[in-house]
Order: sequence, then structure tokens, then C-alpha cells
Amino acid sequence: MHRVVVTDFVTDDLEVERRVLDGVARVESLAASREEDLLGRIDDADAVMMYHTLSLTQRSISRLKNCKLIVRCGVGVDNVDHAYAATRGIAVANVPDYGTEDVADSAIGMMLALTRGIHRLSSALRDGRGVWSYTQAAPLRRLRGSTLGVVGLGRIGTAVALRARALGMDVLFHDPFKPDGYDKALGIRRAETLEELLGASYAVTLHCPLTEQTRNLINADTLRLMPRGSYLVNTARGEVVDTDAVADALASGQLAGAAIDVLAKEPPRGDEKLLQAWRDKDHPAHDRLILNPHAAFYSEQGLMDMRISGATACRRALTGQVIRNVVNHPVRR
Repeated sequence: MHRVVVTDFVTDDLEVERRVLDGVARVESLAASREEDLLGRIDDADAVMMYHTLSLTQRSISRLKNCKLIVRCGVGVDNVDHAYAATRGIAVANVPDYGTEDVADSAIGMMLALTRGIHRLSSALRDGRGVWSYTQAAPLRRLRGSTLGVVGLGRIGTAVALRARALGMDVLFHDPFKPDGYDKALGIRRAETLEELLGASYAVTLHCPLTEQTRNLINADTLRLMPRGSYLVNTARGEVVDTDAVADALASGQLAGAAIDVLAKEPPRGDEKLLQAWRDKDHPAHDRLILNPHAAFYSEQGLMDMRISGATACRRALTGQVIRNVVNHPVRR
């Protein structure tokens, strides 16, 4: 019987995965928190299921002797060396549709909490600072008619755009890989450049993958392009945003608020500039920054979708069926 390993994140009895792979493979959770924990434990695996806690680099992939598939149970594949896996004849697939609704809802929820002053008022009143009055959040703009900039118009970005349209917002998107006409079907507008989008947006929400082109896409220079007093939401990848620059922009008032669901290092060390600002009651970030622990994807249903889809991909690979959502081009060995 084949062997499937779940490297990280899911550490329960794996009843979900075992049900999907019944009769095809035995499933084992390794409960690893870093790549080093995998040493000598994945070499004979026929398929690997991995999440976002650790990376799978060339040093681990080179030891896989029988592997037919590495499935990244999530959307982003920046934590697996899929190009090297292709040279080893190993397919890498993701689960691109598992959390579309959940991440989109989270992004819109964070944007509303910021732009309506909800988080700012709750934070100040909890600490007994200021008067018991709406004036603590003044001035606030009406959301209807305001421009939301969506960076990356994949499945999640599209779901966000539709939700924002339902709120009466003017939606502007930037995605150089999206064909012409998609914007017309959704009733939204295209920005040809990131600079154009940033300069016109009351709030910006990020839904792009992490690549060399998008690393630190939002930094001190690009933040200065946004209107003073605008808002930033990131539910994409931590390294897309320079969080030190976000802390500075909140301090200066360039950003009126920010919501960050993902960080470059998770969990953070605690000494990062952004976290220190967030915890400091005298810093504007204390009332104007929302931090979440990479939770935008989560719902009970979404987590089950992710696990079932990942296990189903393994079953397809191990029974000779066509594997869906392959992100590399494996060379047959």
C-alpha cells in the first residue's frame, strides 16, 4: 500500500484523509514545524501533503525516491520548490478554490472595520481613552462611491471585487495577467499600472501571489503614492508588504489604518517594528492596526474543503488519474 505523509499543520487523527484514501494509501501526520523535522521521514513517501508552516526545498525534495505528487493544501506555492520538483518528475499541485469565500469575507470585513472606524473606536473605548463619542473616529468618509483598489484579480480578488460592488464601491483592479474584457463582465475598472491604482484608491486590498516581482510590492515608496489617510489590507502573503514601512505610514498618518493577516515570519518573533507599534498605546498603530494570525482562510467548512481536496489529489495521483491544478511541468523519469 502507498504511503502519504502530511508534513505540518494538521495533527489530528487524519480521519478525513484516511477516508478519502481508504484502500489506496496509509496516511501519517509528521507534525513538523520546520523542514529539518522531515529528515529521514519523507524519503519513501508516495505523496506529500503540505500546508504553510514550513518550506519544502531542494534538499528535502532530492530525497524523495517514490513521490508522485506534492500537494500544497492552499493557494500559494511559494514555500515549495516546484521548479526543482519538476526536474525530479514530481508533480506539484495546489488547492486554488478552498478558501475563496472565507478570504474574501475576511478582507471585506477588515476593510469595513477600518474604514467605518469600528476597530479604532473599540480599541480606544476599551482602554478608557477619549470621550464616549463617535467623534473619536472623525473624520470618516461614506464607503459608497469610494474606490477600492484590488491588486490581483484571481478567484479571491474577484470575489472581493463582487462584494465591494454590492457595497456600492467603485472597484479598480491591477492584474497584468488578466485578459481584457474581464473587467467589463464584473462592472469594474482596470488600472494599467500599480501606481495608477494606488494613487486613486481610498482602500487597497492585496490578493496577488508571492513572486520575485511582488516581494515588497508595498513599501515606503509605494505607500507614499496612496492618498493621505487611506487604508491597506493584506490577506495575500506576508512578504508582499514591508511591514516596517506600514508602521511608519501609520505613525505619519499616511495610512489611516491597516489590516495585516499574514506576516513574513509566522509566528513573529515579537520584536518586529510593526508588532511593537501595535502594542504601544501611544503609537497610532495601537488603534489603527488589525493583526490576525494567518486566519483569513479559516472556517470549519473551508478547512474541510482544503483537506478533502488535498487528499483527493493524492488519490488521483496514486491511482493513475489525471492530477488537477498542477503548477509545474514534471519531466518524466
